[in-house]
Amino acid sequence: MLILIVVLSGSSALAQKPEKDSSLKNVELCNGSDRVSPEARIDGCTAFIDAGEGTANGFAVAHNNRGNAYSAKTDYERAIKDFVEATRLNPNYAKAFNNLGVAYLRKGAHDLALGAFEEALKLNPNYGAAFANRAAAYLKRNAYERAAQDYDEAIRLDPNLEAVWSGRCWARAVLGALQAALDDCDRALRSDANNAATYDSRALINLKMGQLSAAVDDYNSALRFAPKLASALYGRGVARLKLGDRAGGDSDISAARRIDAGIREDFARYGVPSND
Repeated sequence: MLILIVVLSGSSALAQKPEKDSSLKNVELCNGSDRVSPEARIDGCTAFIDAGEGTANGFAVAHNNRGNAYSAKTDYERAIKDFVEATRLNPNYAKAFNNLGVAYLRKGAHDLALGAFEEALKLNPNYGAAFANRAAAYLKRNAYERAAQDYDEAIRLDPNLEAVWSGRCWARAVLGALQAALDDCDRALRSDANNAATYDSRALINLKMGQLSAAVDDYNSALRFAPKLASALYGRGVARLKLGDRAGGDSDISAARRIDAGIREDFARYGVPSND
């Protein structure tokens, strides 16, 4: 329901120095030189792998980089195969485990994602992106306390990571730490004023605080960027009902339920029971 960004670790650089110009070009493409397209990166990595002229670590990097390119194309099945192969070739490759977790998370395989992030963090306990991604996986499992703890750690390690402030805002909002959540959302919006998820989170805070007009304003902002965000439609409907706008509230809640039949139960879990 809430769309949070997960952090795909960047590509690693192949260290091989092939003698042939064509081989060097494949390495450059696989490394993502000059912001090449995902298709070109896939071709370059595939050519490097198929040539068979590298070390195990070099092939691990190539599979990781090709996995990143497949992820960019939302082809997560192929991405997962490449990340698994990268971790087989180099069991100490924390980036590849993190990226594998991201691909599993985007496929909806939350338990597998958590396992991959655990491996990444065993290899690198200071891996801020892996903490942020594990937090996103915990959110998917409604484990808000665990998510908030991981966001705390991600922010401590790398406060400039994308989506960590917005993610912790949501976790705190659900948990009821409303002022702390509001501070997180405000910080997130200072760096990204076009984030529907952050407006949705701040709207929930305002709704739970009884700031109904502010909640409607934030839900309006969320829907401007994500018109079919069920949580924003439902939350706005609840706020409108409380403000006495029966027609508007009923319309929003009906629209939200058409998108997500379980939205009412979700809001009850967030601490906002509905009287609709």
